[in-house]
Amino acid sequence: LTNTNITDAQEMETVWTILPAIILVLIALPSLRILYLTDEINDPSFTIKAIGHQWYWAYEYTDYGGLIFNSYMLPPLFLEPGDLRLLEVDNRVVLPIEAPVRMMITSQDVLHSWTVPSLGLKTDAIPGRLNQTTFTATRPGVYYGQCSEICGANHSFMPIVLELIP
Repeated sequence: LTNTNITDAQEMETVWTILPAIILVLIALPSLRILYLTDEINDPSFTIKAIGHQWYWAYEYTDYGGLIFNSYMLPPLFLEPGDLRLLEVDNRVVLPIEAPVRMMITSQDVLHSWTVPSLGLKTDAIPGRLNQTTFTATRPGVYYGQCSEICGANHSFMPIVLELIP
């Protein structure tokens, strides 16, 4: 009761397998090129190196005489009205808006993750490896983030604060 001509359609199966694959490749190649070009900033205004230590971040403005400072979370006793608990630091990273910034991110001890969700930034800090991310902020304000890697007992107490000024 079966027709043998219906079950043998190898040519048709080959066509409907290869044709979508070719279409996907034709879509992917220009997209990969555009993705690569948008990720690269050739001449940034600022290069900042962020080094993850156990429970604090160290920052280095490499273009301006090697300005280095540590950024620790403020204890609750030092908070002022309006400060965010567990997110405020003693030294903020201050940057201008509309300036391309290159962040070089590494770690001194264990895996960390330099994350500022409101800017769409998340880059892993790995010991012995220098990762890079770039951004250009368009609005002034204070942007908060935290280490989002499980890097130890108090990993969530590694806040990141970027202050973007006009």
